Amino acid sequence: MTPDIIAAAPPTQTAAPIQPVEPGYRNVLRLGAAMFWLPVLVGALIVDRLILYEFPIAGLAPVLVGLIAFSAILVAPERVYRRLGYSVDGGLLRVVRGWLFHTDTIVPFVRVQHIDVKRGPLDKMFGTATLVVHTAGTHNSIVSLPGLSPDIAAAIREDIRGSIRSDSE
Repeated sequence: MTPDIIAAAPPTQTAAPIQPVEPGYRNVLRLGAAMFWLPVLVGALIVDRLILYEFPIAGLAPVLVGLIAFSAILVAPERVYRRLGYSVDGGLLRVVRGWLFHTDTIVPFVRVQHIDVKRGPLDKMFGTATLVVHTAGTHNSIVSLPGLSPDIAAAIREDIRGSIRSDSE
């Protein structure tokens, strides 16, 4: 029975290969994590010196926070970067991401309402941009693709915009 099912299955279309985002995006992630964890580490040091200095666990809080911060700044951004990719093919934008939870999002160009290219200060510093695609509907109506070069983000935006124009004409 299984061979009949396999023979009756329609041929699968080969999807475009997943493209990695810009290497500078790792630095955006690292610096963003450092900006979060540095005040937390300073807070742990202050609490340790002012409150926990009399207890036997004195010095433990800054060490634990430091280890977590080290992991969040050096290890996690690399994993996030390696698991983020995209492809643009045949009127579809595909965004694949996920370190702990894998997400594979496919956005048909015909569903796109409008497109933004965003660049914050860290993006400008490391030469990256975020493509934000707003689609019709309410659930998952905003799909963002961070870590693109500004030129690639603009090219994808123009490709989607061109497809939208040809569909409406």
